[in-house]
Amino acid sequence: MRKLLAAIITATLVVAAPLSAMAGSASLILDARTGKVLSSENADVLNHPASLTKMMTIYMAFEAINRGKMNWDTPIVMSKYAASRPPTKLGVRPGQSITVREAILGMITKSANDAAAAMGEKLGGSESNFARLMTQRARQLGMSRTTFVNASGLPDGRQITTARDMSTLAIALMKNYPREYRLFSTASFNFRGRQIRGHNNLMYRYQGMDGIKTGYTNASGFNLVSAVKDGNRRVVGVVLGGRTARSRDDKMAALLDKAMGRASSSGGARLVASVNSREPVEVASAADASDLPVPASAPRVEDVAPAAPEIARSELAPKALGYLSDTVPQERPSALDAVTPTAKLAASAKPLGSIASTGDWQIQISAAPSEDAARALLAQAKSEGGAALKTASPVTESVGKGANKVYRARFTGFQSRDAATSACDALKKRSYDCMLLGEHG
Repeated sequence: MRKLLAAIITATLVVAAPLSAMAGSASLILDARTGKVLSSENADVLNHPASLTKMMTIYMAFEAINRGKMNWDTPIVMSKYAASRPPTKLGVRPGQSITVREAILGMITKSANDAAAAMGEKLGGSESNFARLMTQRARQLGMSRTTFVNASGLPDGRQITTARDMSTLAIALMKNYPREYRLFSTASFNFRGRQIRGHNNLMYRYQGMDGIKTGYTNASGFNLVSAVKDGNRRVVGVVLGGRTARSRDDKMAALLDKAMGRASSSGGARLVASVNSREPVEVASAADASDLPVPASAPRVEDVAPAAPEIARSELAPKALGYLSDTVPQERPSALDAVTPTAKLAASAKPLGSIASTGDWQIQISAAPSEDAARALLAQAKSEGGAALKTASPVTESVGKGANKVYRARFTGFQSRDAATSACDALKKRSYDCMLLGEHG
């Protein structure tokens, strides 16, 4: 009996250990000029980001604005799903619209969950697909231990980050979007007759602080990312897992007080994020060729690992996936009419070695929960694929039944493996996943 009880206790501790490891106190103070770590406590331990997640949502919004995907006055329709997000929120009813500017200011000041979800749907077709793009962008910025599963930071055990990763994101915001970054110092804004005041109380009383974001859930504790400028010195601080908002703020202030005098006062305008304590690296530029596309829709992956994600091969393991029913984008690309659905493609991909050299080649970029979503994704990909996809034919194929039914998104008509490979290469540069396939003539 004692052995059985001991085994049960041991098993319980093993199961509980990862959860307890993801809700502890952590901090990092970073010299943004040199990448030198000035103070560190559990900086690489996994924690939940809570509303710090919105920093990445806002980063993606800044990116979309600068790439011409939308502007500050672009309307964002509040879906029923987005409007139903728990507080805090702007309280916009389903069907009503907010502007991009209102959404961003709502996230910065009120930490509005409805605005974050609506922005995710606007940029990704669905919030879950947007979270995949967020995670992908995080990897490109050097945030190797961060996984996002929603746009707001609402509780989800799979949504994880570290203090070091959040410092990297903070510097990416300052470096890549210096003009837009100024919005993080917004203390309040008028939203349709209501004055909305910000949550970042430390910013209002700590000299030189110009952002960035607070966060809280029961699982995460009280989180804060701060940026302070003192002359030529530029310091970023991250505190995770505070017991109260006041104690979190006090800890951040104390850490910054100790670190500021040791920060470099030289180095010009260059900002550097430290990925590890030994080797600083410069954060990726927003002008890189690897800029994320803004695809219309993609499947929701239920089991997201902390490792770098890939688009799920949903036809290979349909039971491991779950999909939202509202993933069809509100605004479809005009090229949709050129997409030809088909149900007669090969039921499974043939091994590359068995494909005849004279056969037609095809590529697959994703699978989606509806035919419309797959067609929208194909239209978006073709518009961004350039000459390599000019003569390709977008097609869809349904696979599975009932709740497990998905639609493959493919391009056909490549007369050689080289042509198909070139198309894949072009799409991968736009951050699409791509799988080379073939079909006997």
